[in-house]
Amino acid sequence: MTDNETLDLNNELDETQRALREITLMIEQSQGELSKLTQRNAAISSHLQQVQKQDAGMDELKMAYDSALDAQQRLFVMRGQLEKLQNDKNHLEKYKALLEKTVSGAGDTADVSTPAGGSKSHQMSGIEMIVNAQEAERQRLSRQMHDGPAQALSNFILQTEIAMRLLDVDQAQAKGELGSLKAAAMSTFQKVRNFIFELRPMMLDDLGLIPTLRKYADAFKEQTGLDVSVTVTGSERRLEPYLEVMIFRAVQELMGNAARHSQATMLKVQVDLGSELLRISVDDNGRGFDPETLSESTNLGLKLIRERAEMLGGKFEVDSAAGAGARITFTVQARNG
Repeated sequence: MTDNETLDLNNELDETQRALREITLMIEQSQGELSKLTQRNAAISSHLQQVQKQDAGMDELKMAYDSALDAQQRLFVMRGQLEKLQNDKNHLEKYKALLEKTVSGAGDTADVSTPAGGSKSHQMSGIEMIVNAQEAERQRLSRQMHDGPAQALSNFILQTEIAMRLLDVDQAQAKGELGSLKAAAMSTFQKVRNFIFELRPMMLDDLGLIPTLRKYADAFKEQTGLDVSVTVTGSERRLEPYLEVMIFRAVQELMGNAARHSQATMLKVQVDLGSELLRISVDDNGRGFDPETLSESTNLGLKLIRERAEMLGGKFEVDSAAGAGARITFTVQARNG
């Protein structure tokens, strides 16, 4: 490892330690706020129980339920924020340990190569990207589950209790509450199905890459409102399972990036199934970016796609400019299933 690389590692380690101190302080502050919200939620819940026992009027009962619902939602949000901070802290601690290990072994590994021809520092970089990308995906799904189904289930309980009370007082209003509850349950059920599909679409194992990409594009179009198309050329066939998973996850990441960051209205996914080379590209008509800044980007997904494509004998290319959209292309060697 060169002196410049060692210096970069030390600077990265210092920055990581600083971020770790900041996030530790934020966790302490959030824990204090969580304690206050927990006490407030207990007091409001106690008040709600008293209102129920006193057989209060519907206005007072509805107000008590609304207060309890608001308190529970605030508590859920704060717990989610604290969980995210703790996950971020765990990630930083793992990254810090990895950096410390790399820095401490820099002098010993400067001229040592692995049997595959790659340097150990390169291997460590690959491991780092995989771990970081996995942690980022877990955090994203955890937040989505918390903000969606978890809070919805809490609302279901309160809506059910309101409907039960209304049955003896105003059956028409109770019917309206039950109708609202049914609609919310159906919406939450669809969200859970979407989460399952993102975690591991079963049709990827059953039908293969291309049908799964088309199905995902349709679902993505419905969720985001973007104009999404999938074009396939070459011989449509099954590939090795690991290749199908790698390509699907890569396209999933690229489409998600375009929807979140590029302000695009249109996405084009092109898959060329050549006999020896597989070529996949994702085009968007968004605001674009300077490709020279890609190496400095914190987008672990793009780095991981590049790493995996190169490991599989392929390439990773970016064609973009400010205001001109972006086309990201990667190739891998074809291996049929």
